[in-house]
Amino acid sequence: MGRGLRIGLGLWWLESFRHKNLEAWIKRQAGINWAADIAAKHKFKVVGKGFNAVVKPHPKAMTWIILMSELSLGLGLTLGFLTPVAAFASIALNLLYFVLMIHDWAEQGQNAMMILAAVVILGLNGWQVWSIDHLLHIFGGLRPSAHLAHRRGLEHDPVPVGVRRR
Repeated sequence: MGRGLRIGLGLWWLESFRHKNLEAWIKRQAGINWAADIAAKHKFKVVGKGFNAVVKPHPKAMTWIILMSELSLGLGLTLGFLTPVAAFASIALNLLYFVLMIHDWAEQGQNAMMILAAVVILGLNGWQVWSIDHLLHIFGGLRPSAHLAHRRGLEHDPVPVGVRRR
């Protein structure tokens, strides 16, 4: 289940990147300008102040940070590369957007579901199967042979990768 959810969340991030009008985002910083308008009218003044201090002075850089974050999260989660890092970053980016768009309930459902999916991926160790992390033995987990034995219902060696038995 974790692998399917991980891949699905990754594809969701890739779609978020793909559906943007890149010309408008890059040439006119349309996304940053849109967010600036929302932050200026936000019911929590700290959001507007934070936006004006961090994002507004660097619209081109922030545009690229947002675009590359969505692309990186999509690729990382879909391929299972640095999955826990990508899942935590997914939660953080969705929380930022969640706070910015707190007045728009239509947007909140998507962000809440993406946060929930990332939390479940972390809880299920969604990087342990069908992932680059698993192939490279990043973040521990079962040895490939132990995983196959476990899938076949056979007894497996519970010793984590990198630990030698005496």
